Amino acid sequence: MSAAEASVHILGIDLSGWPRWALIAAATLLVTGGLWVAMKVLKWALGLLLVVVLLGGLAWAVWELMG
Repeated sequence: MSAAEASVHILGIDLSGWPRWALIAAATLLVTGGLWVAMKVLKWALGLLLVVVLLGGLAWAVWELMG
């Protein structure tokens, strides 16, 4: 047995015994959860970007006022 065959044998998961509808439902739930997490991270990142732009703009305006 080659290393490639051994890794496929070790890492492979046989889902043939599961009904198709259950696999589709599980995959749908996993993808939905992943998208929800991505949305939360993006919302946090956009909020941080908004604060950085606001503070940067205000600092620039104060710099121009002083100079």
